[in-house]
Amino acid sequence: MVKTLPVRSIIDAVAGAAAAWSDDRFEPRRRARDAVVARTCYSPSVVEIAFDRLFRPMTGDAIAAVIAGELGSLDVLDAFEHRGARRATRALPIGRVCIISSRTTIGVAIVPAIFALCAKCDVLVKDREDHLVSAFFATLTEMRAEFGDAVAARPWRGESDGVNLDAFDSIVAFGDDRTLAAISASLPFPTRFIGYPSKVSAGYLTLHALATQRAADAVAYGAARDMLLYDGEGCLSLRVLFIERGAKVSPARFCESLRDAIEGAVREFPAVESAESSARRATARDMASLRSDRDQRIYTDERSSYLMVLDPPLDQLPLLLPRALSVYSVADPREAVAYLERHGIGLEAVAVAESNADLRDVSAGLGASRIALFGSLQDPPLGEFHGGRPRIAEFVRWISDEA
Repeated sequence: MVKTLPVRSIIDAVAGAAAAWSDDRFEPRRRARDAVVARTCYSPSVVEIAFDRLFRPMTGDAIAAVIAGELGSLDVLDAFEHRGARRATRALPIGRVCIISSRTTIGVAIVPAIFALCAKCDVLVKDREDHLVSAFFATLTEMRAEFGDAVAARPWRGESDGVNLDAFDSIVAFGDDRTLAAISASLPFPTRFIGYPSKVSAGYLTLHALATQRAADAVAYGAARDMLLYDGEGCLSLRVLFIERGAKVSPARFCESLRDAIEGAVREFPAVESAESSARRATARDMASLRSDRDQRIYTDERSSYLMVLDPPLDQLPLLLPRALSVYSVADPREAVAYLERHGIGLEAVAVAESNADLRDVSAGLGASRIALFGSLQDPPLGEFHGGRPRIAEFVRWISDEA
């Protein structure tokens, strides 16, 4: 049983399994890659990138650092511990945890699953049809047989598949607001619900970031990959970009650089998508072309494999389509905030070209949980607060000994 293992043994097993999956020659990974390609229609190279970014950060030191950072130490998961002048405390597992994966993000359930296991909880994951989580759990069980009774992953459609959410002490769910509201409403009061709703990510470019063409080209290279990787379907995909007017590189000139970078990235990350997605972008392109606004500019290619619109009407929502980006020229961050608040757009992350105190405050006020450099939006650190939530702290309950 996982509950009887020292936390360091659990961490070692997780890190060992992740190390095996970090090797692109590992046969279970190769089989899973093909299955994920078939399910998502992403190219094999994109799925390989997703696997590398998922498993390579899961080292023993990195996992231990996240736990110690949130709980104060690893030892509180094994026994009562005195820390400084505080009384003896211990972190106990919350109980049985169920994790409901999203459709888009590859392996999104694995990170909360490993931290729930480190908290010594039993974990069931609603896997996708590619069985990625199940395959990773099989490797984990090979590392330590004790995981056999603690982890399980399988696809299911609902209660007809024999999964009763009332039987769990904590539910983790990824999905849109409607789905999460339905799940939450169905749970008994004591169940801890950890929901990750749909959000978007935005970028902001200051005057200083566009002081030279060379700097602008470097930002464009990163922004193109933030936009196109995973076809722009995840909450960390760049969907909206704000550019300050008055820089040496104008918003229109930057969009030209970004267009060139996008066309290079299209070749690097080829889309294997439905005709419907291209048709939706083509329709959005045609609708934008009918507008008489002289300031608006449209960037795309013959196949509508991407779409970027500079300065679309502010009274309309941004282009929330795969491989599409809405770009707005603004005077300062207040204009960006006004637009996002006007349309009720919640942010997951904000991309910047450099650290900026004003943007830090703006990002926090808009609900963002992460500020990242352009080019790294889709590569979050293991310990980042996805959705503004901790990684392991929500899977434990605390007890203190005052005697």
